[in-house]
Amino acid sequence: MNDDIKSEIRKVALQNAFEHEGKTQDKIVLSKILGTKPEFRSKVKEIIGDISEIVSSVNQLSLEDQKKEIEENFPDLLKPKEKIEEREGLPPLQGAEQGKVVTRFPPEPNGYPHIGHAKAAIINAEYAKMYGGKCILRMDDTNPEAERMEYHAAIKVGLDWLGIEFDVVKSTSDDMEFFYEKGMELINAGKAYVCTCKRENISQNRKERKACKCSLGDINKNNQGWDKMFQKYKPGEAIVRFRGDMKADNAVMRDPVLFRIIDEKHYTLGEKYRVWPSYDFAVAIEDSKDGITHAFRSKEFELRKELINAILDELGMRKPYQDFFSRLEFKGMPISKRILKPLIEEGKVSWYDDPRLPTLEALRRRGIKAEAIKKFILSLGLTKANTLAPFDALESFNRKFVDADSIRLFMVNKPKKLKINKLPFSSIEVPNHPINDMGKRTIEIDGNVLIGSDDAQNLKPGIQVRLLGLGNIAITKVNEEFEGDFVEDGETSNIQKIQWIPQKTAHEIKLLVPNQLFIDEEFNENSLEELEVYTEPHYLKLKEGEEIQFVRFGYCRKDSQNQAIFTHK
Repeated sequence: MNDDIKSEIRKVALQNAFEHEGKTQDKIVLSKILGTKPEFRSKVKEIIGDISEIVSSVNQLSLEDQKKEIEENFPDLLKPKEKIEEREGLPPLQGAEQGKVVTRFPPEPNGYPHIGHAKAAIINAEYAKMYGGKCILRMDDTNPEAERMEYHAAIKVGLDWLGIEFDVVKSTSDDMEFFYEKGMELINAGKAYVCTCKRENISQNRKERKACKCSLGDINKNNQGWDKMFQKYKPGEAIVRFRGDMKADNAVMRDPVLFRIIDEKHYTLGEKYRVWPSYDFAVAIEDSKDGITHAFRSKEFELRKELINAILDELGMRKPYQDFFSRLEFKGMPISKRILKPLIEEGKVSWYDDPRLPTLEALRRRGIKAEAIKKFILSLGLTKANTLAPFDALESFNRKFVDADSIRLFMVNKPKKLKINKLPFSSIEVPNHPINDMGKRTIEIDGNVLIGSDDAQNLKPGIQVRLLGLGNIAITKVNEEFEGDFVEDGETSNIQKIQWIPQKTAHEIKLLVPNQLFIDEEFNENSLEELEVYTEPHYLKLKEGEEIQFVRFGYCRKDSQNQAIFTHK
């Protein structure tokens, strides 16, 4: 291996060790190397041995020596990281009047809610709150082919978890008869027509900016076509189109669809309706009818602003103020159903609550707090700039919420046995939190403990180590099993500090460690680590869902009696 690669590995190992109390791991360094230097993927077998050797070398250095080497060779690592500024609230709304602002969040129940939904819901709810107005939750359920009660329920559960309260809850399909009324109004005004052209011909005409023969039909013929859509025509044989402008540069305006036939059963209305409004038509009518004053959408809908205003102008209906914001995604964590669904079907991720995903269920299960999501989203503001945030941007907000309430527990990975001789007590009391008053727990100890293999590899006869909360041990024997003598009044500074678990009561759990799901658009096969670790029996007394900080490892959430999920450092 050339010196440049070795230098890059050492840089990553030093950075990670220095940020985590002097210790790093082979897998972490490998994952970070592959994430930042994808060209190394083809050289994994070549570099894995060197990574192990370099990690061992770095772990043997004191924090002071690690910092010194970083200062000399990699000073850029010590520069302050760019932080997302926390703002107080959102920017003022154009034309807003106190007490009269009405916003809405209109999710389509065609998938599980994710961080992008959270952004839209929080922005709309927050603006209503800022101006003492109302926020409406409107399930946009007018595509029975894609929508299910399962998704409807998941959206509701996710919004409840986020703590968002709505003044009105409704479904777009509540107003089907009103849509028909407005559709007929457009037809009778000559502003809409029934088109029976084939889909490929419609698409080609729109590309070539050519009107089709259907657009020449008179009002009587279009009324007949409208009636046939409810009884005679099959799906795909007829649609209602808005008479826009086939020459328009904005392709959205080239006679878009207002209604189409869908014979799938609706998840609440069954087979009551078969002619369904398009998104553009439904959102225009609903926003006006519901009294929405300010309608916010993600910026991919910005070109539809012209169409929505045109529909409302033709119907003489009130137009809301429209504004747009960027979509929110995390780097390497796509939110697209087109990408996520195959991962689940192929078994690459377990379900929509898999902790590697950006869905609300997954974030909650991972240990991300709803309050942190809200603070993070409000810190981004109402920007239209693409927001592909690193996940650690959210982590920094979450850390403020979990740190104060997270019990500290010891945990060891790949345990080695250590026998302690001359131990003068059979139990100790350990505080549950280093600062806050969260009580203490008693740990029974008979002299036989487990320590992590990373710590064990640095033990040599004659040296002293400090077992956290217990005291100093002078190592006397190093082999497959280790021995040492308890030392009264041992040194506390410049000594290796390690965690431990009583061997007799050690509780084994599986610890899931989620990593970045995609690296350069390629699925990361190593995106979920499963560690078999041991922790204190006190873990069993904690409630499911409780947040823990495993000492010198990071924050984790108790998923079950036998499994925990790594949240973040």
